[in-house]
Amino acid sequence: MAPTYDPAQRWRGYALALLAATCWATGGLMAKWLFSQPSADTASWPFQPLGIRIDPATLSADRALVAFAILALGLALFRRRDLVVTRKQLPFFALFGVAGLAMVHFTYFKTISLTGVATAILLEYLAPILVLLVSVLVLKHRLTWQLPVGVALSVIGCALVVGVLGGEGLVVVPAGIAWGLASAVFFAGYSLMGSYSATRFSPWTTLAFGLGFAALFWVLVLGPRTVFLPLSDPGTLAAVTYLAVVSTIVPFGAFLYALRFIPPTAATVTSTVEPFIAGLGAYVLLGEALTGTQILGGLLVVAAIAVVQLPERPEPELPPAL
Repeated sequence: MAPTYDPAQRWRGYALALLAATCWATGGLMAKWLFSQPSADTASWPFQPLGIRIDPATLSADRALVAFAILALGLALFRRRDLVVTRKQLPFFALFGVAGLAMVHFTYFKTISLTGVATAILLEYLAPILVLLVSVLVLKHRLTWQLPVGVALSVIGCALVVGVLGGEGLVVVPAGIAWGLASAVFFAGYSLMGSYSATRFSPWTTLAFGLGFAALFWVLVLGPRTVFLPLSDPGTLAAVTYLAVVSTIVPFGAFLYALRFIPPTAATVTSTVEPFIAGLGAYVLLGEALTGTQILGGLLVVAAIAVVQLPERPEPELPPAL
């Protein structure tokens, strides 16, 4: 049975999804500044990058580990009841942590390594299409005209923002395309699992246990030394801690909380504004160019968000039988 959402509370869901997208975008910009090496390309930046050295997979592992430690400590001190779960619920949190958190990062970074950032973003943000199909065909959500139109606008807008429709940033490598499609599947799974958990657990319960299992996954895959050693450097620890809060705890928590108020398709459509926010931030903070095509793409994503917010047309009332 499809969940019901209070129309009067929908604005909360969209505001939280926008907060998540903004944090993901600003977290990505901060990561670029923290981990880029000073060079001729960064000479025009207002602030020179710190040049912290850490590979993307280890960064994902350390971000999950530090985020889990911070969130678990906070809940233990102030919301201990959110750490109480049953043994039967642990498999769901394990699945959410590995498939919904760790694998989203892993497949995204793997796609970047084989193709490029633009291709990786476009492929990952095909997720709204998958969420819409599963929601309608499997979960029996009602299909309205707003949802497919909103999904189409968001995907096209995202493609314009990252500059791939003209082939400028598109890198077609079969293995890279496969990993990119996998990232879309895992991001869609994260949204759908988050929607499932929204009415069953506190968002902080889902996120804390999910991060815990994600961190455990990375320790098993990369090895304890690879995961823990970079955190012995104070600069790296400070940078990872910032990212753990700004681009992990806040946005993932906000997105999970948004799923209490809006359907997963609407939430994932709203999240596709992230590349445009990142582009604006790069224009303001890093002096990168913002083209007319990117602006058009951003406007299409905004239009997509507006479309999925439109109220559904009420069913016509049949005249009483004579």
